[in-house]
Amino acid sequence: MKKIIVIITLIVLGVWVCWLCYLHVTSNPWNAKTIGEIPAPEGYTRVSAKTGTYTDYFRNLPLKEKGTKVMLYTGGEANLQLLSTAVIDKVLLSNYEQCADVTMRLRAEYFWERGLYNEISFRDVNRNLLQYKGGASRKAFEKYMRKVYGVCSTFSVFHETTPRKITEVKPGDVFVYPARKGRKYGHAVIVVDVAKNESGKIAILCAEGNTPARSMHIVRNQNPFNNPWFFFDEDDEVFWIGPFRFNKNELRHY
Repeated sequence: MKKIIVIITLIVLGVWVCWLCYLHVTSNPWNAKTIGEIPAPEGYTRVSAKTGTYTDYFRNLPLKEKGTKVMLYTGGEANLQLLSTAVIDKVLLSNYEQCADVTMRLRAEYFWERGLYNEISFRDVNRNLLQYKGGASRKAFEKYMRKVYGVCSTFSVFHETTPRKITEVKPGDVFVYPARKGRKYGHAVIVVDVAKNESGKIAILCAEGNTPARSMHIVRNQNPFNNPWFFFDEDDEVFWIGPFRFNKNELRHY
């Protein structure tokens, strides 16, 4: 009897380990159609959102099917596929659409799709205002975004935004740092969903682009039990999003 129990236990553990490995290496293992279909962590509830809000927009961003690879803008598969966990179904506009550019792109897309054209503006690295004036023209919008990519960066995004406490984090906020000691280049990710548990602990989903330009994607948590959510407390001074470390003042909002 004891042998049977041991064998059954080993089988169950083997199946569980295989399932975790599957979740760890497969893109969009849930085969979710949108970000909002990715399961919330056990014991957590997504923050509420009305139809048409920024949060609702992010939850309705389409995802590519299970197994889809992150592709380079210039063609071919990107290296380090394990850093992503699902590919967002948005066509890149330029080989310069990299990390900070993706955060600006998603913000601008939200306003453009809702006809809020006057809300689309960014400041370049010299603090000059770049106001979108192309109205409903998709061609004008994409031309404007390509211009933004050429003159904006993690530096400009950081200086155009202000700090946000992790307890107040919202979809659309960005984790961003410009080049700094030990990091030749800056990096930015955008928060695309937030969930909380009864004790107030925060769970977030993040999307990013990277260099060279590649499919925008959901960042993978390398812990298969947590993937793709990242968990934080109000006392945290440092936030690790994938391999990137962000300091407390680098969670920011427009």
